[in-house]
Amino acid sequence: MPEGTMITTPSGIDVKRLAGALGAEISGLDLAEDNYDNLFPALYQAFLDHQVIVLRGQNLTPDQLVDLSKKFGDLEAHVLTQFNMEENPEVLLISNVKKAGKPIGAIYAGQYWHSDLSYMPRPTQGSFLHSKEIPSYGGDTMFCSMTQAYDDLSEPMQAFLGGLTATHDYTNAYDTFFAHMPDRPPLTAEERAKVPPVTHPVIRTHPETGKKTVYVNPGFTRRINELSFSESRRVLDFLFEHCYQPQYIYRHMWGVGDLVIWDNRSTCHRAVADYDMTENRHMIRCSVAGDVPQ
Repeated sequence: MPEGTMITTPSGIDVKRLAGALGAEISGLDLAEDNYDNLFPALYQAFLDHQVIVLRGQNLTPDQLVDLSKKFGDLEAHVLTQFNMEENPEVLLISNVKKAGKPIGAIYAGQYWHSDLSYMPRPTQGSFLHSKEIPSYGGDTMFCSMTQAYDDLSEPMQAFLGGLTATHDYTNAYDTFFAHMPDRPPLTAEERAKVPPVTHPVIRTHPETGKKTVYVNPGFTRRINELSFSESRRVLDFLFEHCYQPQYIYRHMWGVGDLVIWDNRSTCHRAVADYDMTENRHMIRCSVAGDVPQ
């Protein structure tokens, strides 16, 4: 289906493809007002088919975002508990808003390619990010289809990678991307204890679609275990250069009220830090727990 083509599903929701490799806009659905139980199967199928789905003009309370997210599965709380809403601990604040000089949310969150919580034994299945305030320019989020990136690898490379595993470690982001950002202090000993390094296959199979996907990312992947350090670095650099090519990317320009839902089992994403940090960028997020990558 070409980009921009609108199709109406049998359930009555409209689905418009946004980019070549992934991404679709869903219209005809007000998640705050409509009883959408009968439409949920079509919504979930669009999530599987397009990897990233966008619903514009929504106005969800934290409770409503939690209720929607629970339809996808069991929710999980982020390790940075200080940024979870006190009244809704399953909701994480992604925000540069400050009170008493301190950020109320995870500031500078995700400004590197990553898949949410790939450093956990059961990484995140789906993420739900709902914008409440946005800056006057910039602050886009880029999404990459790691499924299409895998499909375009040569068969010998697919076979080689299929036998490898990689170490994922949350502290990698703090040792690299956050190392010189005072607003993101180092993890506490208690926080580090919650996220010991884990091992996942370099190539995982999506448990619902059966498609294979590249499952490494610059944010949290330390190394490929079966290779020497120098070999691991070169293979990871090759994969990152390959996967984050423009043809695999959908770039979302945020509007107030946008709800973006993405499948972490088949995508990576990155926030673009090109906006004025004196302007508010405030979002709420829920995450659905996933399974053990196979």
